[in-house]
Amino acid sequence: METKDFLTDNSRVKVINLTTESVPPQTSAIQVNSEIVAIVPVRTTNDNPPKNELSKGYQWREQKMNTWRYLMAAGMVAGLALHGLIRFGGSYNIGSLVFEDKAVAATPTNDSNLNHSTKQAKTLKKQPLAVKYVNGVPVPDWSKINFDSMKFSSAGEVEFPNIKDLKLKGKRIWSAGQSLAEVMQLGDFEATEFKIENLNLTQISKITDTSLKNLKLSDFETLKWQSLGDLASAIPELSKLEVADIPAIDDLVTKVTGDATSSLTIGEALEIYPKLETAELGKYLKLDKYKLTSIPGIEKAALKKFNNWENTIIGKVPGLGKVPFDQLPGVPVPDLSFIGKVDVVLKEVENGRWKSISGSEQEGFNVPCYNKECAHIEVAGSDILTGATWMSGKFQKVRGGFGVLGKLNGGKEPTGRHPFGKSFKQVIWDVNEADGSITTAMFFRFCKTIPFVGRTCTPYFIGPVPFFNYSEMDPIILGTPLTVPKKPTP
Repeated sequence: METKDFLTDNSRVKVINLTTESVPPQTSAIQVNSEIVAIVPVRTTNDNPPKNELSKGYQWREQKMNTWRYLMAAGMVAGLALHGLIRFGGSYNIGSLVFEDKAVAATPTNDSNLNHSTKQAKTLKKQPLAVKYVNGVPVPDWSKINFDSMKFSSAGEVEFPNIKDLKLKGKRIWSAGQSLAEVMQLGDFEATEFKIENLNLTQISKITDTSLKNLKLSDFETLKWQSLGDLASAIPELSKLEVADIPAIDDLVTKVTGDATSSLTIGEALEIYPKLETAELGKYLKLDKYKLTSIPGIEKAALKKFNNWENTIIGKVPGLGKVPFDQLPGVPVPDLSFIGKVDVVLKEVENGRWKSISGSEQEGFNVPCYNKECAHIEVAGSDILTGATWMSGKFQKVRGGFGVLGKLNGGKEPTGRHPFGKSFKQVIWDVNEADGSITTAMFFRFCKTIPFVGRTCTPYFIGPVPFFNYSEMDPIILGTPLTVPKKPTP
């Protein structure tokens, strides 16, 4: 007999049902003896075999594998879709937008997200300052921004009221191209997100990788109006040191008292000579003759410990103008509670705009415009938000400031919003209806603290400093508070 591999033979095999049970006569099964130990296949003589067919078991296994493949593919697609929704979705709003007077339920934003950029960022135009993107929305890259890098785009000035307790200079002037470091003072940012006053010179030098060894007392403007009493208050350990051990203080004491007091400690000299409590270093000494570090402990005292620290120009604190904003004790965090998109850009011939979401802290952020110079953008993002207007501060001014300084600039500031906190105000500035684009600017304010009276601030009118540019369909941060007014009844 010819031997052939049964499993590869395409010949037809007749299957016979075998059983050891009793078989009814009408069945095709054959009853066999229990001693049968093998079944030998036999080739049939059929010359027209049917086409090869897959077994039902094989078909079942294939169907099962196809089902698993489908489920795996569907799971992968669903996972990618969910990742995309979380990572890239919600460009124009976060969470459910609740307008009118209802409470805002904002979705928290993880700060680590600020370290990522998205494909959407490539579609936005070049910005005038360092920028990164959160879900395609531009936010400042504070790691690349400092007071030296932020420049005024136009000139301005303000004359301060003659108030003795404020100890103000007569006028503050700024020119186009000047930096914030050259114009702004420490006190202008008191009680804001920056918290500059908590820094000391050692911290600043480490952040900027600069040395204090070659600096003079004249490089730290604050020292001009410090008296010996002020220094002893800012640096408590100074009182225990001898006058003769510190050249600048030795010369100061000699010039003020006319006596040789080298054997006294600074604390003893202050007790014996009351004049030293108020004698300012800048009036008696040429500060450029002495090294900054010649006064022990001066580099470790927080800026706010010195008398009238608020009046110090930022650029005249060694290295402070170069400190990246993200290295300051605090940094303005974008309020991502509400994000809209620039829908329509309209120039100043517009009038009668009542659906306003811009204004000021003093006048609220729903200040309408009826003066026929209502340049603005209309924003979108939800049914209620669509059509809401953010007015251009170049044409509309609103009430601002508080206290004595609140009267400066006629008590007015450009209309705008505060999506980045109280350190500055974001204002829509130039409006180009032809190409559907706008520029925005930052405006700052001056603040002072009057003894026994409290803090007072000017309106936000110190500027403009170029901020972000937008085109129609670009996302824009709105922040809070955000309410959209209903149409006024006639």
